Amino acid sequence: MRAITLAAFPTAEEAGIVEALRADADAWIDGLSLLARTPDGTPVGYALLTRCHVDGHPALTLGPCAVLPSHQRTGAGSAAVRAALDAARAQGEKLVLVLGHPEYYPRFGFARASRFNIRAPIEVPDEAMMALPLGPHAHPVPSGVIRWPAAFGI
Repeated sequence: MRAITLAAFPTAEEAGIVEALRADADAWIDGLSLLARTPDGTPVGYALLTRCHVDGHPALTLGPCAVLPSHQRTGAGSAAVRAALDAARAQGEKLVLVLGHPEYYPRFGFARASRFNIRAPIEVPDEAMMALPLGPHAHPVPSGVIRWPAAFGI
């Protein structure tokens, strides 16, 4: 993942975040880091879900996600995100949050987190903080302030 992250982002900051998340036993969840591969099996992208909390309730945060520049806009990133969300559903997770591009993530079902009364602990554009409830709608979505893993420095 490091090589993909370094190629996809202009600085090494995101690679450091991924490494810190992998080392954080409270954040890292086996099976929720999914690779996108070419038909010959070469990794070209990934989507990462780690543990966060909303007002003390467990949730997941999506990101960092990255795709090698040579494979961007080929569907590799979308495939990794869909696979990660499917894996989260299979593990019984209830909620995924993302701070990201408001024109990209709604295609996966994400909506403004403010709609669920979920907010970031820092100032972020309302349209960029998004939430996706997973599973049956019988589960109430927690509201409150997000507590991200320490690796994000927030």
